[in-house]
Amino acid sequence: MKLLSFAKDNKEQLGVLNENTGDIVNVTKLALAGHPSLPSTMLEAIDTGNSFIEEMKKLIEKEDLTAFYENIDLIEWLSPITKPRKNIMCVGKNYRDHAIEMGSEADIPKDLIVFTKAPTTVKGHLSEVESHSEITNQLDYEGELALIIGKKGKNISKEEALDYVFGYTIINDITARDIQKRHKQYFIGKSLDGSCPMGPWIVHHSAIEDPNHLDVVTMVNDEIRQNSNTQYFIFPIEEIISVLSKGMTLEPGDIIATGTPAGVGNGFNPPKFLVSGDRIDITVEGIGTLTNVVK
Repeated sequence: MKLLSFAKDNKEQLGVLNENTGDIVNVTKLALAGHPSLPSTMLEAIDTGNSFIEEMKKLIEKEDLTAFYENIDLIEWLSPITKPRKNIMCVGKNYRDHAIEMGSEADIPKDLIVFTKAPTTVKGHLSEVESHSEITNQLDYEGELALIIGKKGKNISKEEALDYVFGYTIINDITARDIQKRHKQYFIGKSLDGSCPMGPWIVHHSAIEDPNHLDVVTMVNDEIRQNSNTQYFIFPIEEIISVLSKGMTLEPGDIIATGTPAGVGNGFNPPKFLVSGDRIDITVEGIGTLTNVVK
């Protein structure tokens, strides 16, 4: 099942894709029309968990929901989670080839590298991304699989880790490389407003058989820049969740980006940084394509 957030009448709405018709079921509207047990926002849906997924499956299969359909081509896409409760947690250098392109063999990590992006970075599918040209001329892209935590947990074992995942989405970890280098750390250069496009939706975990074996492809203006598979993770998803949860409680709605493969703009010689008008398409197998244009 694919869940999304969109705007209608200047208000955030929760939607579910009816994959049989291609229409969006407006869950927020449905909740107000006789189904009060349904959530009205994405975070409420994540908090409700599998019971919401099962209820929506039954409604789509057994009821005529035509009156609650939205045309997918006419909606205003929002980030699936429009107001994250915490910073987005991100894994750095989780593909061997990316670690090398950003430095050398010596930069391949032996332990998880983690940084965060501010909640104000999130943007939706098809939204414009600011170039921030007044403060950076080295804006870069990073196509990534991201996971959404679905239930509270601490000191989670690798064997149980996937049980804590609500679903998966796509993130573009846009980074100002010059700011990153200047400040000798990740946070500022990765937290410019709008620098975390996310979407187009969250795919429930039940639809992804093996998140550690998904193709990841990033294109800039129809040129393939990144082409890899999550099987090449240094730290698979189970290990990421387990390590992050050691002594730190993970909660429903937490967003974890799993790292980017080789092919970022900074890795080319000369570098291929983003400029105004560039279109970035990130496709992750089983999820879809996240598209944004630099303003």
